[in-house]
Amino acid sequence: MTIITPDETALQELARKIEALSPRPHHAGLMEIANRIHPGCTFEYALNRGGWYRPGGVIAANGDRLADELERWAHSELAACGGDMAELVERNLDKGLQVTRHSGRTHYFVCPYGPAPADFMQLEVEELQEVLDRELIDPDVLPEDMQELIDPISPLLLEGQAVGSPRYKFRRLLDMKQTVARVGLATGRDSGLPRLLKEWAHSSAATRGHFSDHWIVGLREHLDRYRNSVVSASLVSRHARELKSFQWNAELSGVEMSHQLQAFDRAAGYPSAWYFHLVSNTITPPAVAYAVVRDLESGFSYLPDTEAALVQGWAAAPYSV
Repeated sequence: MTIITPDETALQELARKIEALSPRPHHAGLMEIANRIHPGCTFEYALNRGGWYRPGGVIAANGDRLADELERWAHSELAACGGDMAELVERNLDKGLQVTRHSGRTHYFVCPYGPAPADFMQLEVEELQEVLDRELIDPDVLPEDMQELIDPISPLLLEGQAVGSPRYKFRRLLDMKQTVARVGLATGRDSGLPRLLKEWAHSSAATRGHFSDHWIVGLREHLDRYRNSVVSASLVSRHARELKSFQWNAELSGVEMSHQLQAFDRAAGYPSAWYFHLVSNTITPPAVAYAVVRDLESGFSYLPDTEAALVQGWAAAPYSV
């Protein structure tokens, strides 16, 4: 399948359609929109990552909204007070103003369009819920500067009562093939992701479904000191919840080590899973890999040749994604 990545105008239209929806269990409406992105490309739900939040706005004591963004409101108020922080505090001390936050989780959807590990689209959509966070001003600990007003060390917290309905926010749509080419370029070094995908393609794991059946790619973007865009990647397992309680014993060897690796692979649902959880720097400890290499050097042959080559190559030149 030939994939044409939507241009900026198409992405804006996609965002508008997604953000017009109200979140529902199983995201049926969102999936319907996603599956129209490209003919023949069917997205499936991968996982969600939550537990994060963003700063919100300012709410009056009677529930009226004064501002959507606390920081912008605070700077505007400070300007109105001629830059006098004490006056800003005095003006607002007895108003009972409250600050909100946007509690969020990110939903990931994937659509493979070819046999190579990087041949897939990854759609990321946030689900946000605005809730009460804290009192703007703690009368017992008055803020002395803008930082203490916007982000106090010990805020006077409120019960997280919802002040708005849940909503979707389009985050991004990635063609992973293009994304892999970008990762690490700004730093001039190999990020490890291309190496991992190449190893996956030649491993027994590739016989048990597409790479995106088992993993998503988490991206982080920031500007370096020269204001260049730097993109880094990490791997997130779609099976992490089932595997997080797995207990490794790096002291095992021979048959016992073989049984341990097989048990992990069965729990993950595909062969060589233990190795890719080593490289992703998540569940498999490096001590297990070195113990396996010692077994191989001692003549044990419980790994397929391809898997043995993977771990021996890693021991000679360790890396992680």
